[in-house]
Amino acid sequence: MESNAPEHFKSGFVTLVGRPNAGKSTLVNAIMGKKIAITSDTAQTTRHRFRAVLTREDFQLILVDTPGLHKPHDALGEELNTSALKALEDVDVAAMLIDASQPIGRGDEWVAEQLKRARAKKICVLSKVDLATPKQIEAQREAAERLGTWDAMVGLSSATGKNVEAFVEEVVYLLPEGPSWFPADMETDQPIDVVVSEFIREKILRSFHDEVPHAIGVRVEEMEYDKKKDLHRIFAVVYVERDSQKGIIIGKKGAAIKQIGTEARADLEQLLGTRVYLDLSVKVKKNWRRDAAQIRRFGYGEGA
Repeated sequence: MESNAPEHFKSGFVTLVGRPNAGKSTLVNAIMGKKIAITSDTAQTTRHRFRAVLTREDFQLILVDTPGLHKPHDALGEELNTSALKALEDVDVAAMLIDASQPIGRGDEWVAEQLKRARAKKICVLSKVDLATPKQIEAQREAAERLGTWDAMVGLSSATGKNVEAFVEEVVYLLPEGPSWFPADMETDQPIDVVVSEFIREKILRSFHDEVPHAIGVRVEEMEYDKKKDLHRIFAVVYVERDSQKGIIIGKKGAAIKQIGTEARADLEQLLGTRVYLDLSVKVKKNWRRDAAQIRRFGYGEGA
């Protein structure tokens, strides 16, 4: 822990909760000003509970992004819910995201009910206001006020940046004075191989969100840096549950896996600041989502 924080420095943990696809990971990226968390239109894109760290002169904000809370259908779903609920423990601020463009439903009500257990300060975030009409936003605001007691409410758009800074200001206002928990240049607490595997998984989700979204697990087997060539060599395995899924991911004459690799490499080169050689292979591991031990081997959930 850093101890050189100036006087009246504020610091603390804020967790983002909400239904799947409420925009939590997109908001993390908007706050950080760069890509830290993966995003896609697939529900439960986020499998890791990870922290992004925003440090400025007078505060340090640790953002805890969580898997979307939802009714679980398998061991993976249960593990993700456990991870999301645990993120409500011992945080200073809990921000619940509600999609401003979609009517509030039973899922939102259930999340708000879980939030009542948290001792943290609570902010209601109406996300995706760029997709909603003023009338929709006002109706959503009224409905959100009935869900619970809020210390603040912010309508924002992570896509356009509208009110993202206002959200940060509201959070900082609610934070206690405290130390700088992480080094000022640290942006996430996730090991680099986890971030790399997630970036690869994002490209697969975006290409095959209808065919194999939740059957995908990615693990980096080897990662080495060649200083002479300023090159990272990354060897990763994409795991699926059935042979038919393996065929989809590889594609005709390997075209699909090649395209995934090309797209992932572009992101990874930006992330690592070097050239990247990416080797992807695909393996079948039957019904891994029903096996809690296997889920943890992939690094998802609380056993990670």
